[in-house]
Amino acid sequence: MKIGIASDHRGYKTKEMLKESLIGYDIIDYGTNNEEPADFPVYAKKLGEAILNNDIDYGIAICGTGIGMSIALNKIKGIYCAKVSNASEARLARSHNNANTIAFSEELDDDLKLEIVNSFLTTPFSNVSKYVKRNDMIRKMEND
Repeated sequence: MKIGIASDHRGYKTKEMLKESLIGYDIIDYGTNNEEPADFPVYAKKLGEAILNNDIDYGIAICGTGIGMSIALNKIKGIYCAKVSNASEARLARSHNNANTIAFSEELDDDLKLEIVNSFLTTPFSNVSKYVKRNDMIRKMEND
């Protein structure tokens, strides 16, 4: 499974920690590459486009709060980014909402960050009819 990961300057250390910790995945880094001030929309766009181009299967975005990255990613048609704060939200983002990207705060504890990412990456979409219907409704909204 190919996983894209992107951050701004505040999420850089978390991004690097995740790259070292996510064993068994093909990790592609979409920046930033240091702790110098960086504009998160630049890296959100790179990550979102990689998903749309089928270069990666899922995306992980980190910034100071996770909010900016999630807003920017959700402006890209076909990207469904959930801003999550715990493993349960990450699981539900996949199983109910079929999210293809998560965003979270760099301020979370490292063990929690790993739990969030592992929950997201190991949870399949449930394919329950009510969730399929709701996700179809969201895709229709993109085209209205």
